[in-house]
Amino acid sequence: MSNTEISFDFTISQKIYMIFKRLFDIIFSSIAIILLSPLIIIVSILIKLTSKGSVIFSQKRIGKNEKMFKIYKFRSMYKEAPKNTATGNLENPDLHITKVGKILRITSIDEIPQLFNVLKGDMSIIG
Repeated sequence: MSNTEISFDFTISQKIYMIFKRLFDIIFSSIAIILLSPLIIIVSILIKLTSKGSVIFSQKRIGKNEKMFKIYKFRSMYKEAPKNTATGNLENPDLHITKVGKILRITSIDEIPQLFNVLKGDMSIIG
């Protein structure tokens, strides 16, 4: 086999892999969103009832190929919390995290909205 044939085969298999990976992301995230929709609704109501502000927190992140995208999470901090500061860099982070937010973070439920990032193609379930 020549180098050209090896390169050609690799490119085709790479494209097939990317197609199946994307298809998996769409199917998995769609099913997960449907199955988790009762939890999404309950968490949204709890966030709205216990603190002011939006239910979803979005933040710009750098993704593949240095492309910027907005990552979505359930808001776990008060609306008045410092912007663009990592929780670990806050002097007393517990003052800024809501009671509901504390539970969301411990259980990683705050990450569920990232399924919408996967559905949009900003993120992937598999590396």
